[in-house]
Amino acid sequence: MGSDSKSVIDLIEASSGVHFSGFHLDGLKQRTLQVDQPTTSEAEHMHKQPFVIGVAGGAASGKTTVCDMIIEQLHDQRVVLVNQDSFYHNLTPEELTRVHEYNFDHPDAFDTEQLLSAMEKLKHWQAVDIPKYDSKSYKNNVFPARRVNPSDVIILEGILIFHDPRVRDLMNMKIFVDTDADVRLARRIRRDTVEKGRDIDMVLDQYSKFVKAAFDDFILPTKKYADIIIPRGGDNHVAIDLIVQHIRTKLGQHDLCKIYPNLYVIQSTFQIRGMHTLIRDAQTTKHDFVFYADRLIRLVVEHGLGHLPFTEKQVITPTGSVYTGVDFCKRLCGVSIIRSGESMENALRACCKGIKIGKILIHREGDNGQQLIYEKLPKDISDRHVLLLDPILGTGNSAVQAISLLIKKGVPEANIIFLNLISAPQGVHVVCKRFPRIKIVTSEIEIGLNKDFRVIPGMGEFGDRYFGTDDDEQSSMVPPKQF
Repeated sequence: MGSDSKSVIDLIEASSGVHFSGFHLDGLKQRTLQVDQPTTSEAEHMHKQPFVIGVAGGAASGKTTVCDMIIEQLHDQRVVLVNQDSFYHNLTPEELTRVHEYNFDHPDAFDTEQLLSAMEKLKHWQAVDIPKYDSKSYKNNVFPARRVNPSDVIILEGILIFHDPRVRDLMNMKIFVDTDADVRLARRIRRDTVEKGRDIDMVLDQYSKFVKAAFDDFILPTKKYADIIIPRGGDNHVAIDLIVQHIRTKLGQHDLCKIYPNLYVIQSTFQIRGMHTLIRDAQTTKHDFVFYADRLIRLVVEHGLGHLPFTEKQVITPTGSVYTGVDFCKRLCGVSIIRSGESMENALRACCKGIKIGKILIHREGDNGQQLIYEKLPKDISDRHVLLLDPILGTGNSAVQAISLLIKKGVPEANIIFLNLISAPQGVHVVCKRFPRIKIVTSEIEIGLNKDFRVIPGMGEFGDRYFGTDDDEQSSMVPPKQF
């Protein structure tokens, strides 16, 4: 550092001022959200995406049965079914005169634009009217439309639901129901003659002319897009049970976890929500804030340690028995981003006896610049796994600066675990896109950033509240509330 620069001691002391978890960037378009954002379910839905499941397969393969079984097992979730058949084009008078020559299994038979419009509304939590297609008159305006309300889970079902890439891109899970051609033909004959009142000769003629060829040309090629292939359709109870279990797991995750597999949000409980309620309350005393923040930090640290590599180890118990367990990762260190990150050091030391902890101080100069001022890291840090500590991930800019320094020091990106209490979506996007191999462990995802780039709903200036440097904060020695 130059002679005209502040001394390290001065800089560290200066860091006791207001601490922001991130910095502004030129041209960074942040979503402006006011502090008094509504906390109703509608506001939550603005930041939550439905889980969309696509179910494709040949006609009469058992798609509807699979959908019904999924819906039945997800009885405690709000689920809606949208059929591609509802979006058939109305036949023109000319086409009606030659209906036997019309290929209903061709991609052009469907109004995909109308389907996309309906799905766009449902994904933005707006109710939509889905047409009811009449298979006898070949029109979708004979019966009143079906009102479909937005739900946690949307199932899109249809023979060609995977054909258009725009529709595929809407899906979180793609299932292909694979059933033998003879079985599908037998089911189709029974369905079309009984339910649709068609002549068996007409059914067989249409199958030989259009259905079989369309399956080979358009439907079967989309099988490669499926995440899961179910042989035997609804008869495969094991496959459906596993699918439902996976859906439940995904529904329990924040939407960002579905985008970034390297983001981990610890499972929320009433205890965790209660502690968040206390540390977010502006009226909470410093004593209570520190007490409950420490409890939450300990949970995040323990969760982060669970992502470290381990080796199997056998020990002999006092009863003389062999216990097969694991050995902790030995090459480990912590790095705190001064000043708020220092609040997490005690929890890390309590979990890892004798752990080395380095420090990074990043000083902001103006609204659009950041400058690394001070770093003190273990000399062998490149050989260690690193737990990076900062309780708040805001814009993500200071985190990027710190992670870039660690990588420059030789730490492999995959060896960095970033621990924080709360994370703004903007910061998650910035860090995860820049460093897709690091892991982020947090206890809650926030709504976003306000016009001043502060995390909301947030918990204020964490360093000031934790270390008692807020002029308005009156320290209290009252014992913490029992919770």
